[in-house]
Amino acid sequence: MPSPRLLIGLPLLAAPPAVAAWLWLTMLSPWTYERPDHLAPIAEGPHALFVYGTLTHAPIRWVVYGRAGEPEPASLEGYRRTGLDLVPCTPCEVKGLRLTVSAEELARLDRYERLGVRYRRVRIELADGRSAWVYRRLDNSS
Repeated sequence: MPSPRLLIGLPLLAAPPAVAAWLWLTMLSPWTYERPDHLAPIAEGPHALFVYGTLTHAPIRWVVYGRAGEPEPASLEGYRRTGLDLVPCTPCEVKGLRLTVSAEELARLDRYERLGVRYRRVRIELADGRSAWVYRRLDNSS
């Protein structure tokens, strides 16, 4: 009979690879997302992106597009965070980060956010007056 330590240790060793595989398949795998045909192509050049959720964490950015980047603190006035989305709110502000990414990195971020399936990417003006993309949830009725 195997030792109790072995019986406890094996599931603990298997958990991180299982979680990593699940995350890759559900969020990053090219086989579980096809960019909808109606979306405009991504323009070349650097793109500014405002993030306020999981992408504020450097390890997530490493997994999603291969580097942590050089994020800048940023805020978006006139909105509040509700679950996975932003909703208009006059006296509110959402704190986050402003990322600068390449077209290829933006395509990877679009895949992570399931652009056209779960989210849309829209231009917004940050509190400092600069423009950036932000992901907004699609309307459930669409």
